Amino acid sequence: MTVNQYIREWTDSPVKNILAGMVGTFALIPEVIAFSYAAGVAPEVGLFASFVISIAIAITGGRPGMISGAAGSVALVAAGLVHSHGFQYLLLATALAGLIQILFGALKLQSMMRFVSRDVEKGFVNALAILIFSAQLPQMIHVSWQTYALIALGLAIVYLLPRITTAIPSPLICILALTTVTMVWPMPVHVVADLGALPKGLPAFTLPAVPWSLETLEIVLPYSVAMAMVGILESLLTATVVDEMTDTHSNKRMECTGLGISNILAGLFGGMAGCGMIGQTVGNLRYGGKGRLSTFTAGAFLLLLLVVFHDFVAKVPVAALVAIMIMVSVSTFSWSSLNELIRHPRLSSTVMLVTVGVVILTHDLAAGVACGVLLNGLFFSFQVMKLLHVTSQTSADAQTITYYVAGQIFFASTDILNDAIDFQAPESTIVLDLSQARIWDISAADTVEKIAARLRGRGKTVTFINVDQSSAALLRKIA
Repeated sequence: MTVNQYIREWTDSPVKNILAGMVGTFALIPEVIAFSYAAGVAPEVGLFASFVISIAIAITGGRPGMISGAAGSVALVAAGLVHSHGFQYLLLATALAGLIQILFGALKLQSMMRFVSRDVEKGFVNALAILIFSAQLPQMIHVSWQTYALIALGLAIVYLLPRITTAIPSPLICILALTTVTMVWPMPVHVVADLGALPKGLPAFTLPAVPWSLETLEIVLPYSVAMAMVGILESLLTATVVDEMTDTHSNKRMECTGLGISNILAGLFGGMAGCGMIGQTVGNLRYGGKGRLSTFTAGAFLLLLLVVFHDFVAKVPVAALVAIMIMVSVSTFSWSSLNELIRHPRLSSTVMLVTVGVVILTHDLAAGVACGVLLNGLFFSFQVMKLLHVTSQTSADAQTITYYVAGQIFFASTDILNDAIDFQAPESTIVLDLSQARIWDISAADTVEKIAARLRGRGKTVTFINVDQSSAALLRKIA
């Protein structure tokens, strides 16, 4: 990345980016508070962490316009550590997770994202959209009729106002309008203050109050690794989605190191680890937040709201936030994927549906993506396996039989090759022509050597011809 490009990412369309970042802030608050409770920590832990992460990653991250905060599956991983050892251990685990993410980027391991197929990405996006919507249901059950009226009014403002003007993002107008209504005409509806106590001060630098020993490291390291990997996975998948939505490219390696730096700072300022938040990011993009300034604004405005406008934020009706998150959920869901279920091959559709199903059942995005990648790998291996073909030809004197192998020989296709060899054949010389084949792994090389050994054990002369260099190298290792 050049200096001029980095500067442009800060200076392009400043007004749009600031207003979009403000929308992202209001979308952050309810989800961060909810995931703070899921992690077993006070709301201020997640809110302060989101402020620190947004500011830091706006400067160090590799995907402009992407909003990151303390939420997602990372919070679910953190819950186990908090419940078993306490909050101070979480701070150390958060900083250590950040260090692991920096090493991940330094070693260029972000390239492993190439194994995440488009079907898995679609499943990831759709599952997250469903989770975002389902997270709003508790705020729509057993509530007053005024709550439903406010949600309906909020949705009307969010969707209809852009037809009149787009100068100010409609979600901001939604929040201001609904808050004004509830302040002028008090009614029995939930407000942000009901979600949990909001902080009134500034985050302070602090070191984890834990014993600095090998035993402590043994406790936090497994959680740190899990938090680091889940955070990277969610952030890089979110970055990929943003790449497609904006027709731009992100620096995935820079995003890994930036996320690591952000999480280290979050841990040192009393917060928990975070990652990219696709729902808030989609909302940010929808209203023109494509630069680093929108991410920075989301964090800075969050702190401004908590410290300066604390009383106003506490009075914002939850119905306004629900309306915004419903819009975000609808925007996030890939509606074209429903039509693709019919048009695309069954295996591709199965991968997408399994990814969605696992995420919804476990509420763990990483688990869903892992299952999708594994299933996709199995299906790919099955398809490639079927491409292996073996034909044979006997010489005129009936003394030599040549097997022509065409295709990829690897662990899943070795049985096809083995079954094609006639070990009872009367010919004394066996030739394996590998000019159209390639041996990919040790399992395949071992199978080829065992076939040769069995034939030689029957007194046959076995010869390999037209073997490429990489296949020959594997065969030498086995031999």
